[in-house]
Amino acid sequence: GAACRELGNKKNAFNHILDMVKGVNGMGLEVCCTLGMLNAEQAKQLKEAGLSAYNHNLDTSPEHYPNVITTRTYEDRLDTIANVRDAGISVCCGGILGLGEKDTDRVGLLHVLATLPEHPESVPINALVSVEGTPLGDDGDIGSVDAFDMARMIATARIVMPRTMVRLSAGRLSFSDAEQYMMFQAGANSIFNGDKLLTTSNPEFDADQALFDRLGFVGKPAHKGPMPPPMEADGGVVITKVESTQEQQYA
Repeated sequence: GAACRELGNKKNAFNHILDMVKGVNGMGLEVCCTLGMLNAEQAKQLKEAGLSAYNHNLDTSPEHYPNVITTRTYEDRLDTIANVRDAGISVCCGGILGLGEKDTDRVGLLHVLATLPEHPESVPINALVSVEGTPLGDDGDIGSVDAFDMARMIATARIVMPRTMVRLSAGRLSFSDAEQYMMFQAGANSIFNGDKLLTTSNPEFDADQALFDRLGFVGKPAHKGPMPPPMEADGGVVITKVESTQEQQYA
């Protein structure tokens, strides 16, 4: 991952990233990058290098987005997601709770994700980890996100995007093991593993491994999709791909 606004014409840096993608892919591991906005050619080069997935979150609803982010538009983000999809790379795209949004904004975010031409393969659900000295970190009106907020969002994502990996993501250090278990029961079937995300801390690898052992969870092999639910495996439910009939437009 790289915390940059966009790659633009940073060809040297981009070539280094391509080399890293090739190296990780060569070890038989899945590779996921988060690099900001991508054009179609950059997405194509990442695919050729062996990139498995690309993370680019929408963060919140189209209506609330301008209250939080001004450096790029919602449409910019959707364009990057489209470039990634067109290149044949899996899409990882979700949002953050705790940005001062209303319940309708949480519904709006899920509506956008669920009505993309194809559902994202991965939807991270994050709880804001406020950082002192940033606008949201210093805003006393920003309410905290509790385990029930996360569970509701995860459960709704699971219903409207049944084959998507719903990732319990940033903010996990704020929740107990029991609260995280509730979120897994609500429909989360993935986490971001490792003791550091881009800018915030995350549970230690050994702590997550111990939690998974206690809960009886087993990680899926690399380059394998999620296990189909029993109803689908038995033929009671058939998942079909529905093509979008019109392009989405957001200001």
